[in-house]
Amino acid sequence: MLMKKLRISTPFSQRLLLGRREIVISSSKTQFDFPSISPKVVQFPQFIQSRKLNFLRNDLGFSGRTLFSSEAAQKNSCWNCCNGVSSNTTPFLVCTACGCVQPVDQSVDYFQIFGLEKKYEIEGENLERKYKDWQRKLHPDLVHTKSQKEREYAAEQSARVIDAYRTLTDPLSRAIYILKLEGVHVDEEEKIDDVELLTEMLEIRETVDEADDSQALKQIQGQIQGKFEQSSISFADAFQSRKYEEALAAIRRMTYYKRANEEIVRKL
Repeated sequence: MLMKKLRISTPFSQRLLLGRREIVISSSKTQFDFPSISPKVVQFPQFIQSRKLNFLRNDLGFSGRTLFSSEAAQKNSCWNCCNGVSSNTTPFLVCTACGCVQPVDQSVDYFQIFGLEKKYEIEGENLERKYKDWQRKLHPDLVHTKSQKEREYAAEQSARVIDAYRTLTDPLSRAIYILKLEGVHVDEEEKIDDVELLTEMLEIRETVDEADDSQALKQIQGQIQGKFEQSSISFADAFQSRKYEEALAAIRRMTYYKRANEEIVRKL
């Protein structure tokens, strides 16, 4: 039986292989090579054209955007060996195939860098272990013989990993960062109008000024640390409940307690 072509107009521009049949998808039409008695031109119904072949996603479990996006493929491929990487795997800082350091991908957040769930309460031991692992892979001694391009990538990746580690290990910085990931604006220079909090901070400052020795200062420091930790717990509860105003209030208290503690450290 002779092979004849059935031409179907579609809006795509790609080339696919389905089994032993080749589908050439151009900007104006698609060619399907399979047995047919006579060539025909078949127009997609309007509702199919408007949905842009959504039946592919619904029936086969993938989206047209993922299938046809060359940008996504390039983003998840090594610049050196072109090895493709699934977006569900470990953040693509270093290629697992050739070992080359990759350029910084700003779409990867700090939690993803360390393989952590995006939540406020984290396990410090796991964070430190993964941080050290990344630093070993990005250490200058390991890339000093590489190309200038890869050395620059390594320096940028290492700086970002360090910043991510410092942010996530500090409770206040972590709280601010995770709120920003949720799209909540955090004004770190906001003036406080909470009378109760301002009164408390004035009292703490007076107590610190009146402290005679390091033992008294350490006692005050312990009290402030307790208040800071309580505010941290309040933030975690508010964030989990998506009560962002309460979360912001907790951040303001944590900010003031942290400043008070820094003042004590300077006097010790």
